[in-house]
Amino acid sequence: MDTEAQPTERDRSSRPRDTDAEPAKDTQGPEDRSRSSLSPSSLPARIIDWLPGGRLTLTVLVCLVLLLLVNTFLLQPFQIPSGSMEQGLRIGDRVLVNKVAYRFGPGPRRGDVVVFDGTGYFGHADYIKRVVGVGGDHVVCCDKEGRIEVNGRPVDESTFLYPGDRPSTVPFDVVVPEGTLFVLGDHRSDSSDSRDHLGSPGGGMIPVDDVIGRADWIVWPFGHLRHLTRPGAYARVPATARAAGRPDGGQDTPDGGHG
Repeated sequence: MDTEAQPTERDRSSRPRDTDAEPAKDTQGPEDRSRSSLSPSSLPARIIDWLPGGRLTLTVLVCLVLLLLVNTFLLQPFQIPSGSMEQGLRIGDRVLVNKVAYRFGPGPRRGDVVVFDGTGYFGHADYIKRVVGVGGDHVVCCDKEGRIEVNGRPVDESTFLYPGDRPSTVPFDVVVPEGTLFVLGDHRSDSSDSRDHLGSPGGGMIPVDDVIGRADWIVWPFGHLRHLTRPGAYARVPATARAAGRPDGGQDTPDGGHG
């Protein structure tokens, strides 16, 4: 029997031929190509190509989103609408409000300039005033020299009170409920503040929860650019025993800035 392997016709045709080699086939299937074209690295380029204006438009949109996030959660500009805080804050000034100033630390302190939502208390608008009393404080006007007293200590407001104004022409004697603030404008003769709402719902007090933030900087106009610090007038005001958490009362930290 002939046992030698004989080449078949298929064997001969499968042998490579130098003169008639077929081009290599594309080993990447349609599915592989579609995966590559949709890879994450190509997505920004596709977005840029899709947007009118391309890269410039994308940059503007990213900046707007970041600005919106900052405005919502961190800082917010606020325009001074009236002369109630003159002469420190003038009509048209723009202040930068720190919205996280009280979120992770102590609440508003005496002397802070705060922006708050006055809906239901002052009116349907945002207001800016100076904190004169915090929860537990006894605020009286006025002593024999015409000064406001907080917890029995007279406060010298001459460094920020509008020139020629008296601390108040309206007498008052209030105890500030916990969780609220007693606020006044620096231009007392041109300010509608806690004094004018003593008979209103809330007794003229502002809930701390309605405070939007602390005004830290005047940012416009540039000629009026400055940092708003807490005046030292309240540094010697004793805290109430309940507010301090100690039977001897205690005192505020005598600083001239924000803490």
